[in-house]
Amino acid sequence: MTTKILCFLIVVLSQNGWSQNQDSSIINGRIVSGASDLEGVYVVNAQTEVMTTTDASGAFSITAKPGEMLVFSSIQFKENRVLLTPENFSDINFTVKLTMVMHQLQEVVVRNYSGINAVSLGIIPGDQKTYTEAERKLHTATALNATANAGTMAGGSISADPLLNFFSGRTAMLKKEVAVEKKEFFMKLLERMFTLEHFIDRLKIPAEYVKGFEYYAVENDKFTVILNSKNKTSTEFLLGELAVKYKEILASENK
Repeated sequence: MTTKILCFLIVVLSQNGWSQNQDSSIINGRIVSGASDLEGVYVVNAQTEVMTTTDASGAFSITAKPGEMLVFSSIQFKENRVLLTPENFSDINFTVKLTMVMHQLQEVVVRNYSGINAVSLGIIPGDQKTYTEAERKLHTATALNATANAGTMAGGSISADPLLNFFSGRTAMLKKEVAVEKKEFFMKLLERMFTLEHFIDRLKIPAEYVKGFEYYAVENDKFTVILNSKNKTSTEFLLGELAVKYKEILASENK
């Protein structure tokens, strides 16, 4: 008798479990929101703990049945719980709306830290020489760095790079680059100090020769020293002398 009862219970439980499994099916849906990034939202069956995530379009597929609850969770959206109904499984446009989480700043404070730089922070000494880009390249190419690839000379260890750069002509090329950079700097300084009209009307340089005169002026070492001092009176006086010489050169060439 006991054996018959046990067999009956096994059959009943098996039928119940089979019917429960039969009730579960795949439900397809999609999340919608004002956000463009819908990928990676967690979709969890709260009863079975089955989990999946949405794709880039917000679509998902998960095993569930009517009466179970789906939990939608993500860092950028508020959590949403949906109790499934039979109609959800037959709805080909089953959608779940999610609301974005808004992270609002309470206050924004903008401060001007113009006095803070590498010198004030003690990162570099205040009296350290600053280099232009071309000067930095030249310094790197010619510096004797004891920690670099080394060869032995005069009992000490030095970098072989400066010697290789010297014999390959790279050092000479970099020196020319530094010289060109300095001339361009002085040209811009000169053009900021004096207008085009000053060269044409005051110095009587023909308009088509103004640029040539500027190059002629910055080739003069004495003039660039005065120009770099930003003393406009002294610069204008010497510029006038150079203009006289330059016009003489033009006159001789045009004979």
